[in-house]
Amino acid sequence: MATKLKVTQLKSTYGELRNIVSSVKGLGLRRRHHSVVVADTRENRGMINTATHLLKVEEVA
Repeated sequence: MATKLKVTQLKSTYGELRNIVSSVKGLGLRRRHHSVVVADTRENRGMINTATHLLKVEEVA
């Protein structure tokens, strides 16, 4: 079974670089305090690492 990650956006993307904003949108996040559950893949990990200062990540069973 694949691991899932719950990703929550804690801070706004206002004033961030274009690639950081694109990574947050690519994860499916729309606004502050919005959470999504994504698969733990290399692609998603890369987007999370790009915007790690804006996000909170939790592992979901």
